[in-house]
Amino acid sequence: MFVLTAFKNTLLVLLLTFMACGRSQEIESPSGLSETEAAQNTVIVAANRTEAYFNLLRDKDFALVANQTSVIFTASSKPGDGKPSWVHLADSLLGAGLGLKKVFAPEHGYRGQIDAGEKVKDGLDRQTGLPVNSLHGSHRKPTPEQLAGLDLVLFDIQDVGVRFYTYIATLQLVMEACAEAGIPVVVLDRPNPNIHYVDGPVMEKEHRGFLGQTEIPLVYGMTMGEYAQMINEEGWLQDGVKADLTIIPLAHYTRNTPYVLPIPPSPNLPNQQAVRLYPSLGLFEGTYVNAGRGTTLQFQSFGAPFLLESHFKYTYTPESRPGASNPKHLGVLCRGRDLSAVVPPDAVDLKWLLEAYTYRDAESDFFKTEGFTKHAGTASLQKQIAAGMTAAQIRQSWQGPIEDFKKIRAKYLIYD
Repeated sequence: MFVLTAFKNTLLVLLLTFMACGRSQEIESPSGLSETEAAQNTVIVAANRTEAYFNLLRDKDFALVANQTSVIFTASSKPGDGKPSWVHLADSLLGAGLGLKKVFAPEHGYRGQIDAGEKVKDGLDRQTGLPVNSLHGSHRKPTPEQLAGLDLVLFDIQDVGVRFYTYIATLQLVMEACAEAGIPVVVLDRPNPNIHYVDGPVMEKEHRGFLGQTEIPLVYGMTMGEYAQMINEEGWLQDGVKADLTIIPLAHYTRNTPYVLPIPPSPNLPNQQAVRLYPSLGLFEGTYVNAGRGTTLQFQSFGAPFLLESHFKYTYTPESRPGASNPKHLGVLCRGRDLSAVVPPDAVDLKWLLEAYTYRDAESDFFKTEGFTKHAGTASLQKQIAAGMTAAQIRQSWQGPIEDFKKIRAKYLIYD
């Protein structure tokens, strides 16, 4: 483990980045952020700190684990101009003459346009000509053949701080494969928009999978870099292997720094409201309730045909949309809640899940038991809900394991 901590002047960082990225095409944010949100104050993501990691890449043949969020903000991103612009990290690396040889693509693909759960295919990136190896297809861990000839793997993907959001599983499997192959890993850190709290059921060992590789709470309150350090040093990689790991930290960032993601991290998390509600509404993914997929309020609403009309007045009909080609209850009228204007809780809030379970047609199935257990990380939550326990009673059962986790987590926190 090696953490670089030399922070440079913000203006110098942006100027160097801009010079290194001259060949890249700038793109504007699709997320409709305000000027204040787009400016992001003074936080510098690790990808922008080129002076901290370009030297690690020189004279190396390396791969990049990346998606559409893997960007460097350019010098034209000025506070107040309302026009954030950036270049993709791959373009920046190639423009600087570094030895980027291939890309590994996680769930949703390298360009972030593929449906949740859909297999990502190997291929070539049309914009750069780079080979793209899928980590969400026939396998989810880089193979020895894919790593052959590489001197290093660079990881840069935006996370949202929720255990069943699969990019931390991809990080863990990449670290594991690189440790087994004796290849160093460099993680470029990014803010976690849900870093300010730890909550939810802790994963149980017997329910490990791609929706949860380690025994951590549903919301774990760490950046990717912090999490990488923890799983490496705690011996949580398979067979206790340990990666040669370097973390490039953020600059001017604390756990209390507000940060709005300038690029949607995946097709169905289009804005900050969805990102903040995702820890609570994501549990609907293990039920027959639609969590807004197939609408413009993904993870900002929920509904199902079997929810009672006498209780739920809000209605919508899921449609086939980019990123959700076949949502639950496609073309069927659903009743539920519009949560686009609620204040997101700093907690895993069970009230909407319990409300939907309580005010449903009793003859209809509610849980997809295997899927719900995988999302919750425990079989207990479904049993607690079915037994009529209150949200407060259920939350109380989480507290002991959460406190145990926090003691481990404290050793690996980089930011105040």
